[in-house]
Amino acid sequence: MTSIDSVQVETPGGSYPIHIAAGRLDALAESIPDDATAIAVVSNTTVAALYGRRVGQTLAATGKHMVLIELPDGEAHKTWESLNLVFDALLGAQLDRKVVLVALGGGVVGDMCGFAAACYMRGVRFIQVPTTLLAQVDSSVGGKTAINHPMGKNMIGAFYQPLAVEIDTDVLSTLPAREISAGLAETIKYGMIADEAFFSWCENHVQDLRARDPEALRHAIRRSCELKAWVVSQDERESGLRAILNFGHTFAHAIESGLGYGQWLHGEAVGCGMVLAAELSVRECGLAPEQAERIRALVAAIGCPVQAPDLGTQRWLDLMRVDKKTQGRVIRFVLLDRLGQARVSPVPDERVEAVLAAIPAGQGS
Repeated sequence: MTSIDSVQVETPGGSYPIHIAAGRLDALAESIPDDATAIAVVSNTTVAALYGRRVGQTLAATGKHMVLIELPDGEAHKTWESLNLVFDALLGAQLDRKVVLVALGGGVVGDMCGFAAACYMRGVRFIQVPTTLLAQVDSSVGGKTAINHPMGKNMIGAFYQPLAVEIDTDVLSTLPAREISAGLAETIKYGMIADEAFFSWCENHVQDLRARDPEALRHAIRRSCELKAWVVSQDERESGLRAILNFGHTFAHAIESGLGYGQWLHGEAVGCGMVLAAELSVRECGLAPEQAERIRALVAAIGCPVQAPDLGTQRWLDLMRVDKKTQGRVIRFVLLDRLGQARVSPVPDERVEAVLAAIPAGQGS
């Protein structure tokens, strides 16, 4: 039998396990409560084509009524319109409050399915089954659910915890290499903000990770989940410590909004955003320049961009002000005092402009 790594998440909004193992898609029935009246699998067209039938057969063993809801694929479809497709299907099938939703897909599917679960009949249960590396190490854990708005990423949503997170490491074999790189950006982030030893481990094993070595990936996923669970258990609703999980994201969300959702993958934008945040940390917090260079080098080594697009200084600032950490129109950034130690600090526009000024004019996507 395949061994299972388990990580427990403890929050006021719910306590639940993260199971990490090869072949977990074939064990999903174990997470369905006995009192569920139906199961609604929410996926996208790409993932459903790969795994929809297999998951359907697995969950059919529960004897529950089954519904498969397929959404369009991509960040550009993380919208009210797509969310309403979920509600239309749930209502059309006359599913009651005992339905359990199953999010089968990457971060977009997980966020939208979780938000639908938080809203449908004022809250029903759901399970995260992340199929991208980024979703496995980050977005499926912690109960953040949301959709995008044209004026800002993830600005409409809810904190809503799942019943369980089921991570099947085998599904990573079907991911494009670009998606692996995007997921590794969120993975190495944990080392930057909370565990320098893990950052060093990632530096030493970056080629194994990119080559999808099973043991390397499993260790990276488990350690990422442990670190995120530790943060979320102390601050479920991002009133303090949890904000450090957004290292690089203030710049990243501006890149995604400024270029148009989907032009860069979220993880690619995060990787580049962390390079910019490291440079800002050198100027604001005294981060050692050699540590900032290690960050840049590792982001490049995982295959993510390190050169930011030229959005124009004022456009950058306008986009970054539409950020959940902004207070009184002053942009607040997650910065590093050193590798493994992060904090949130307000930074005046003129000091941010100094970092943005280093972006070559005309640099595109």
